[in-house]
Amino acid sequence: MKHLKSLRAFIEALKQIGEVQEIDEEVDWDLEMSAITRRSMDLRAPMPVFNKIKNIAGFRALGAPGGLSAKKSYKYSRVNIALGVEADASPLEVIEKLVAARKRDLIPPVISQNKKVPCKENVWIGDDVDLLKLPTPKIHMKDGGRYLQTFGLNIVTTPDGSWTNWSINRMMLIDKTRLACLIPPNQHLGMIHAKWKEKGAPTPVAIALGVEPGLPYVGGMPVPENVDEAAYLGAYFNEPLELVRAETVNILVPATAEIIIEGHISHIDVYEEGPMDEYPGYVGDEGSPKPVLHVSAITYRDNAILPFAVAGTPVDENHTGWGLPHAAETLYLLRSSGLPVSMCWIVLESANHWMVVAVRKDWHEITNLSSKEVAEAIGNVVFHSKAGFGIAKIILLEDDIDVTNPEEVIWAFASRAHPYHSEIYFSEQAQNILPVFLEPTEKQRFKVTKVIYNCLLADRFDRDKRPVRSDFNNAWPASLQEKVLQNWKNYGYSDEG
Repeated sequence: MKHLKSLRAFIEALKQIGEVQEIDEEVDWDLEMSAITRRSMDLRAPMPVFNKIKNIAGFRALGAPGGLSAKKSYKYSRVNIALGVEADASPLEVIEKLVAARKRDLIPPVISQNKKVPCKENVWIGDDVDLLKLPTPKIHMKDGGRYLQTFGLNIVTTPDGSWTNWSINRMMLIDKTRLACLIPPNQHLGMIHAKWKEKGAPTPVAIALGVEPGLPYVGGMPVPENVDEAAYLGAYFNEPLELVRAETVNILVPATAEIIIEGHISHIDVYEEGPMDEYPGYVGDEGSPKPVLHVSAITYRDNAILPFAVAGTPVDENHTGWGLPHAAETLYLLRSSGLPVSMCWIVLESANHWMVVAVRKDWHEITNLSSKEVAEAIGNVVFHSKAGFGIAKIILLEDDIDVTNPEEVIWAFASRAHPYHSEIYFSEQAQNILPVFLEPTEKQRFKVTKVIYNCLLADRFDRDKRPVRSDFNNAWPASLQEKVLQNWKNYGYSDEG
């Protein structure tokens, strides 16, 4: 695997395949940057790099760092290149590599030995701190404010130093020195924040923006409590991440980051944060008081680049950034439980509301279980895990389906799920509160009834009578398939169809 160690190396790699659009025309941080980015995502056009931002000096911005491409071969190129595989690889290769890394020993980060590290080329401390000089976008028209942190890493450490957590949680600009922070109490960031409250001290935090491209994906991966995501990334690439000590908090930060923001999150001060359009794909409709982060330092690279995500209808970074890592962690958990699972995939086009679990076609022979029993075993693993916190709907299929192809998933679901007895329910399961299908009482309790749609066929038919797909690979002789493929261009078609 190729380990790209900076955002700039990531951008250069994508330039080589035509997946970057440099924009030299001046654009406004107030909605214009994000509108261009959203349009690029809707068209699956190259990711925009904004080189000139109105009333902002010395900073650039990057939109859609985890978006998809319209080029069939490079559909997942941004995710693939970020995680070290070939640009044209199947995203399932990334998932398998993430699973494999979960089985290896962690490789802790190391402190950079370079006397001059990129993230400290410029240092603002104390009175020099001014968040308003950064190219923070106003993303959506009805957002409660400008959102600085949508695709960076919040780094926090427990008071005893035993656990460092890296996560992505949104932060809204208040003024020169303050941010309002979304800190869900049941996520790892919230757990560590609570530990500092118990100690009676504000929570030290560093926000790393424009980090090396693999970090946001492990930051979005639901690894267990007490696992350092940076050490997991070390295991993934088989080499340690290089860090450097922050200026005003006792936290190690990525040496090649574009921008580092340091400070302390209060347990007393709050500010109205939100609304914000979020990953389910709907306009935000309410805000609420959130803890305030008081900024003590900002360090940054020369001509620094701020990456940002434009949440909304799929597909954007909110879907790729936690969809693939969540699928990988779920696959690891199910395989570790001894279940015959071939692959897990979160359907990005569903705005991460559907997870597909594919089992081996011979699952019935090797387990002696009914499909209902298999579904119950899968649900008991997934819905009781951190990875399943945001998943309320699972489609369970045999692995003759390409789980990454939404057209195949829709066909299989529609044709294989019985209209009466396919649903298997799991009551009172933990759930995040962002999906719009939730009732008010479910949001208050962080609980909902979840479901597996059982589309398995193997126990419903004799082995020699099971339905077989009528497609190119199954309904014509192999010799004729080969002839057609060899003569495809002679018929006048291109490789793309």
